[in-house]
Amino acid sequence: MSDARSGILQRLRAGGIQADQTPPDIPLRRFDWDPAECLRRFRARMEAAHGEVHQVGADWPQRMYELLHREGGALLYGPQGPLGPALEQGWPDRGAVRLIPYLEPVEACRDTLFRSVDAGFTSCRGAIAETGSLVLWPTPQEPRLLSLVPPIHCVLLDAAEICSTFHELLTRQAWQTGMPGNVLLISGPSKSADIEQTLAYGVHGPQRLVVLVRS
Repeated sequence: MSDARSGILQRLRAGGIQADQTPPDIPLRRFDWDPAECLRRFRARMEAAHGEVHQVGADWPQRMYELLHREGGALLYGPQGPLGPALEQGWPDRGAVRLIPYLEPVEACRDTLFRSVDAGFTSCRGAIAETGSLVLWPTPQEPRLLSLVPPIHCVLLDAAEICSTFHELLTRQAWQTGMPGNVLLISGPSKSADIEQTLAYGVHGPQRLVVLVRS
């Protein structure tokens, strides 16, 4: 082990919590917001970050098609994901936007992914009203690349899963019983101000985020 690494580990052990110590209590922010207020606050914060929020019903595949048809092209989705069958059933048969199922490893569909796909679709675990954030759990059926690579990212969010804070969402969904391997918190389209501190969208990911809120 290098001297530098050994020194870092020694400092961490010296300053860390020992096995017989209790972590300090950290006050948690809590809000007594009803579902309507959670939706209002989530929408306001998401739209302030240039995200699009649309309230939908059982016809959400048709509504999503209407939001994408001007761009045309193709929508990549996970047919084995939780919303794949419903998306296929409700999608127009002969529309300007065709569905492309994600069925192959990224190495086998790289050209299609980066050259032929205009939008990606995913489900989500819930949302946080306080920060206007979506919470995604990527899986092999709906990998992270669906929300990261295409220029447009479409998400279906159940209004009942909008919580006031991240802590409320963790508690309500009992994350302690089964943590995911990867979690994404998304609060708008991709943006960066790395170059001359000028804010630009779509630099490191989607330039458009379309959130369909199902009541």
